[in-house]
Amino acid sequence: MANETKPSAKNAGVKNNALRRSSARLAAVQALYQMDMTGISATAVVAQFLDSASREDWLEEKLVEFDKTLFSALVVGVSAKREGLDEIVGASLSGDWTVGRLELVLRRILEAGAFELTERTDIPPRVVITEYVDVAHAFYAGQEPGLVNGVLDKIARSFRDGEMAGAAAARS
Repeated sequence: MANETKPSAKNAGVKNNALRRSSARLAAVQALYQMDMTGISATAVVAQFLDSASREDWLEEKLVEFDKTLFSALVVGVSAKREGLDEIVGASLSGDWTVGRLELVLRRILEAGAFELTERTDIPPRVVITEYVDVAHAFYAGQEPGLVNGVLDKIARSFRDGEMAGAAAARS
């Protein structure tokens, strides 16, 4: 028993912060969808989600306490830049797919991922892609997570190709 190692407080803190950011992304997609369904503003939906009593009413499942700063930045940023994000997403879709043909939740996932890839250069592109594929898995059991992966990978290669190439070289 004396040789057992316990996770360090630092590792636990890093893991908790990662969970808080993941929860913020999931909550942001839910908030963006809620805006579509109710017509309320980004500011109003952020305020409602940040109020813990309201948040429990809005979310189907209890989330790990989410990173409020990231959540707010995503909801407000995606809302403000939606038109440009839709152009970026649309350019990354294959074949005859258009943004307008995407199911609404899938569209919001892609917009949020595109926002982080184009505006949040402090977050590695591979992390962003993985996070939004995970968000897609929370909503879909079919091929949608694969679509999210492909579209966000294409966006990352368009906007942050140097980082994508560097990550691939580091794995080699």
